[in-house]
Amino acid sequence: MIISASRRTDIPAFYSQWFMNRIRAGYCLVPNPFNPNQISNISLAPEHVDLIVFWTRNPKLLIPYLKELDARGYSYYFLYTLMDNPRILDPKSPSPEISLDTFRKLSDHIGPEKVIWRYDPIVLSNLTGIDFHKKTFDKIASSLHSYTFRCIISFVDIYRKMEGRIKRLNADGFVLSKWNDANSSDLFSSLVRIAGNNGIEIRSCASPKDLTDFGIPAGKCIDDICISNIFGKRLDLKKDPSQRKNCNCVSSKDIGMYDSCLYECRYCYATTSFDRARLNHKRHNPDSPSLIPLESLIL
Repeated sequence: MIISASRRTDIPAFYSQWFMNRIRAGYCLVPNPFNPNQISNISLAPEHVDLIVFWTRNPKLLIPYLKELDARGYSYYFLYTLMDNPRILDPKSPSPEISLDTFRKLSDHIGPEKVIWRYDPIVLSNLTGIDFHKKTFDKIASSLHSYTFRCIISFVDIYRKMEGRIKRLNADGFVLSKWNDANSSDLFSSLVRIAGNNGIEIRSCASPKDLTDFGIPAGKCIDDICISNIFGKRLDLKKDPSQRKNCNCVSSKDIGMYDSCLYECRYCYATTSFDRARLNHKRHNPDSPSLIPLESLIL
């Protein structure tokens, strides 16, 4: 079994102590996002966990616990989102300087093959156009040379829950731009060239468009082939049917909860209400079996 920690929130950034308490307890409770009365008891015992995949923008608070995870026999890798969007889009993400420093420290600690850079989602707008992304990607990639070997890119999907946020951004002068063959070809070719110059391969995440002609194969964020190559573990896992149509990830158990991340990224699919996320975080108890105590969960 693979544990996903987590697509739904940033556990390393905001809930590291809770995570380690659940590791020590050997289990956690996770409500079904669509039916909170349906509770899953997920084993976190080392004999039941093949691998943990951490999704994060800031693993700093988890790094001190990694030696304990190693001693307990867990395998893991990190999917580390690192961008430099304007604050109008990413108001509370760590600065690129802080993120780069933490990324390099993590890579030095566990190895570059276990820290995968996510440059995603790519938002194309009047403030974050093709030239912006080329320059930003170049700056970050050159700073991560030898600290990672893979980058995953994706493109923003505007879900219904985001529409109100985007409209409010429009009032502040932010306007989404449309992709076309010319600008997409320019960007993809540039990203591949920049990544290659820094020893990094690019994979796409859940892309509806085939990017292989640009040198960007379709990837898997939770990747059985990557797991086999890095850890020597051959896992018989199927494609995860609960993910988006174009997602190639293999099956996993996610232990996070929606509406609990504090980064307030304007394009976030995992947070319906930033106010609700703040309230849920206040109700968080690191000793609770679930990320947010079930009796105090704000839905």
